[in-house]
Amino acid sequence: MNLFDKNNRFNIANIVTYLNVSAGLMAIFFIVQGDFFTAIILAWIGGVFDIIDGKLARKYNLSTEFGIQLDSFADFLSFVVMPAFLLFYAVKQYSAISGVEELFLGLVLIWYVINGLRRLVEFNLKVDVGEVAKYFEGVPTPLGAILLWVLYLLSAYSVITSGYVIAGLVLVIAWSLNSKLKIRHP
Repeated sequence: MNLFDKNNRFNIANIVTYLNVSAGLMAIFFIVQGDFFTAIILAWIGGVFDIIDGKLARKYNLSTEFGIQLDSFADFLSFVVMPAFLLFYAVKQYSAISGVEELFLGLVLIWYVINGLRRLVEFNLKVDVGEVAKYFEGVPTPLGAILLWVLYLLSAYSVITSGYVIAGLVLVIAWSLNSKLKIRHP
C-alpha cells in the first residue's frame, strides 16, 4: 500500500483526515459523558489534523475529488456537529435554562448544523482540486467552531447565562457561515 499514491483511499493525507473524523467522534462521546475538557482537547487535535491533511495533500500532490469530499465530511463532523453538541450540553449543565429555552436552543443549533452543511456543500461545488483561494466567502466552519467554543466559555464562566442570548448569538454565527463576508485564507 503506497501512502503517497493519490488514487489510494488510504494515502497519507486521507489517513490524517480519518484521524480528524476519529477525534470528532471521540469528542462527541466525551461531551455526552459530561467531560467537556477532554472533548475540547480532542476538538483542537482534530483541528490540527485538518490543517495537516491539506498541507500533505498539496505537498505530495495527493489532492483528489475524493479527498475534497472526505475533508468536508470530516469538517462537518468535527467543526459543525461536534461544537453544536458541546454548546448544547454545556449550556444545559452550566445555565439554569427552562424547558422552552432548551428546546429553542436545540432548534437553533439544528439550524446552525444545516447552515454548516450548506456551507460545506457550496464550498465543494466551487473548489477546484488542488486550488486554494486567497479568501473564503463566509466564515469557514473551523472558525464557526471556534466561535461556538467562545460561547461555550461564556456560558461555562457564567458571563452569559441565558439560553436565549446564546441562541441569538448562534443565529448570527450560522448566518455568517453562508454570508458574503471575506475571510483571508491562512
